[in-house]
Amino acid sequence: MGRMTVSAAWKDPRIERGMKAQLERRRARIAAGEKPLGWKVGFGAPAAMEKLGIAAPLVGFLTDRALIASGATLFVTGWTKPVAEPEIAVHLGRDLPGGADRNTAIAAIAGLGPAIEIADLDHPPDDVERILAGNIYQRNVILGAQDVSRAGCVLDGLAGRVFRNGTKVANTSDPQAMTGELIEIVRHVADLLAAFGERLRAGQIIITGSIVPPLWVEPGEEVVFKLDPIGTVSIRFAATSGK
Repeated sequence: MGRMTVSAAWKDPRIERGMKAQLERRRARIAAGEKPLGWKVGFGAPAAMEKLGIAAPLVGFLTDRALIASGATLFVTGWTKPVAEPEIAVHLGRDLPGGADRNTAIAAIAGLGPAIEIADLDHPPDDVERILAGNIYQRNVILGAQDVSRAGCVLDGLAGRVFRNGTKVANTSDPQAMTGELIEIVRHVADLLAAFGERLRAGQIIITGSIVPPLWVEPGEEVVFKLDPIGTVSIRFAATSGK
């Protein structure tokens, strides 16, 4: 993901229209009492970008309303196509403006931790503007502990294992293989937000995209993500309360 490619991403009129609609929605939700939590990227795998005809990952937002505790049960009655995505959360310790160089971005990263994003594919993923305006299918996020020893995006020895109902279904020793380099993702988010009058802030997180193929899930299932050696997050899915 080169810098020229990334810096041109928001010049796509589909992205420009979709981001404006999305950020209006974010501002309205914050005005109604939700608190900013951070940002997310999606469709960052090379095949996904090629399919959508985009030059860089799409960016969405997170608020505190999306946050649920690890080990909780999520009721997905009425959802269209729920999906769980094991991701790395980048925790920011400093504000990061658009146009920041690589060293400044590294210095802004206070730590890393595990995360699972829950999305609902409630319409086909073929319209970039609609995907962005709908906040990239975002529904919930589970965050694990932050490892501050990995400030600056230290990835040495980091590996991911994913379990469905106790059975390992995916693993990776290269957590950037599907997402691209995390430092460049952070810079991309900072640049994109700056183009639309927003800014990455200290204390926010960025969930950086699924490090293994996403898991389509159903009621009765449990997904566990172990980001070794940092920690573990999990989520159970149910149809209705008590079932």
